[in-house]
Amino acid sequence: MEVILYALWMTFLERSSQFWALTLEHLFVLVVYPVLLACLVAIPLGILATRWRFVQVPSLTFANLMQTIPSLAILAILIALGFGIGNKPAIIALFLYSLLPILRNTYTGIKNIDPSLLEAAQGMGMTQRQILFMVQLPLAFAVIMAGIRTAAVICVGLATLAAFVGGGGLGVFIVTGLGMANNNLTLLGAIPAALIALILDYLLGKLEYWLTPRGLRV
Repeated sequence: MEVILYALWMTFLERSSQFWALTLEHLFVLVVYPVLLACLVAIPLGILATRWRFVQVPSLTFANLMQTIPSLAILAILIALGFGIGNKPAIIALFLYSLLPILRNTYTGIKNIDPSLLEAAQGMGMTQRQILFMVQLPLAFAVIMAGIRTAAVICVGLATLAAFVGGGGLGVFIVTGLGMANNNLTLLGAIPAALIALILDYLLGKLEYWLTPRGLRV
């Protein structure tokens, strides 16, 4: 075990500058960016889906369909459609994979709110906008955040496949290590990716706790 750790440490020292560059690229370009884009699309779409069925059916069907297509197949399709190689097809693919958990949790969180609470809010003279921002979203916040956490963790893992299309990230070490039969190089990409997923889930959990209204915290 000590020999393996020593060899891994030496590999890290040899490639430390590349390691930090790829780690930052993996986290911010291939995880945070597509998840934020998915939030900007999926949360409003989830809200609209609770009100109009003609939005609900196609949006959830599309998001479900994206989850059923293998990630490498999506990357291949995007390249064939002219998006080229590099970060662009990887970001689009990760954005598509992030849609379902955020969209479904937004829809479910709002739809499962006790109708009597909405009736009480209407009885107090609140407008639809006030009900949305002061009742529905606060009550559904924990469920929505659970979807965002799921999307972020999914992206961390799937982002390692971006290296196959020149998308960068820690997958570069994994793909290169597998090609060279270099276990240390493979672990240099795999271990940090796993740690990023755990840390990101923990931090988003803390964010969820502190942003949830005090009376609704679990």
